[in-house]
Amino acid sequence: MGNDRFSRPASIPALLLCAVLVLGFVRPVAALTLLRDADIEHGLTELAFPILRAAGLSGARVRVLVVNDSSFNAFVLDHGTIFLHSGLIEKVGSARMLQAVIAHEAAHIANGHIARRIGNLRSARSAAGLGAALGAIAAAAGGGQAAAGIALGTQSAAYRSFLSHTRAEEASADRSAASYLTWSGIDPRGLLELHHAFEGQELLSLANQDPYMRSHPLTRDRIRAAEDFVAAQGADIPPDPMHAYWFARIRGKLSAFSRAPSWTLRRAQEEDHRDIRLMREAVAHHRLNQRARALVRIDAALALRPDDPFYHDLKGQILMENRQWSAAARAYGRAAELAPRDALIIGGLGRAQLAAGQLQTGLDTLERARARDFRDARVLRDLSLAYARNGQQGMAALVTAERFALAGRLDDAGLHARRAVIQLPRGSPPWQRAQDVLSASERHRKRN
Repeated sequence: MGNDRFSRPASIPALLLCAVLVLGFVRPVAALTLLRDADIEHGLTELAFPILRAAGLSGARVRVLVVNDSSFNAFVLDHGTIFLHSGLIEKVGSARMLQAVIAHEAAHIANGHIARRIGNLRSARSAAGLGAALGAIAAAAGGGQAAAGIALGTQSAAYRSFLSHTRAEEASADRSAASYLTWSGIDPRGLLELHHAFEGQELLSLANQDPYMRSHPLTRDRIRAAEDFVAAQGADIPPDPMHAYWFARIRGKLSAFSRAPSWTLRRAQEEDHRDIRLMREAVAHHRLNQRARALVRIDAALALRPDDPFYHDLKGQILMENRQWSAAARAYGRAAELAPRDALIIGGLGRAQLAAGQLQTGLDTLERARARDFRDARVLRDLSLAYARNGQQGMAALVTAERFALAGRLDDAGLHARRAVIQLPRGSPPWQRAQDVLSASERHRKRN
């Protein structure tokens, strides 16, 4: 199951069918929640791009997504996604430290560690249901602070086993990560700082160890190797101002939506970048239901960066959540003009258009968003509602089936896929998509 399966909308049922055939499913016992935000994901792309290029990975195909979890952790499940816990982003102290984490996880992909472990699991069938975890990569919530749960459908012990790396893999990933950082013009001391943050964790009981420590075993040898590499590097590499900016912006927006607004309003004054300070204050006032103040702040940020699509996107969200549908559609429309390839922004525009009564226009816009990122569960939910309002019940049932399938709810997916098969023109592409979801659901039912 490579990343290519995620590049086509029709691959949704194929992904799940493959998971059923290879690994089987069990009742979900764990869940991840992804935080989807166009601004944050763009910032992470800016930080990750030079590292992925150095690793020989495509920046267009490997995504960095945020898991809504306060613990310090990061992991990879497949060849196309690096997951960072929100707690990790808030706790690291610099862009180079966060980039060291990204480089380390990218090394696990580039060095074949993920492919090797997936192959071992397929042969041993030791993690029944992990296919749903891999499928969970395809499910996510919409933009802004909204998020949706993703059923992993895997035994927690098997899941932890899959995420755990051997010490040999860790040493290999460290060497590669240090090289990627240096080739990218990023100070590799971030890797050493990351190791020192976990020094002494091995002395703690498993219950008290940080999750990152449990899945990424640390030894004194790894720290010494990192120290030797940094010493051999010689002169310090100065920080990249743009990397520092996007790091501050990512953390600023994440904390503005996750921490108490009063905390944000106090701490925003410490922000060096005025536009980021204004953005953080806008979010805080919005969460306090102070619409006028929120709009004043975001407009001030836009005065500093008028062509920033993500600030227009945030303004659209503020207006949308204050039921200013037409104004929200205009704000999202400007964001989409500036970032015409961003699926999350396009999805927000379609959602606002539907709310403003522009049914057909909103439906077309949501289909454009889905074509760019079929993994956005919020877009799928909006699409199903739009199709239903437009009298296209078969398409509404199909999109609902795909949304449930991506969440690992194969029984519910089969129910809606069966309705879609009955109502869609036989042999049409949508009918074939419904058939694929139905086949995956039936195989799941037979195994359980």
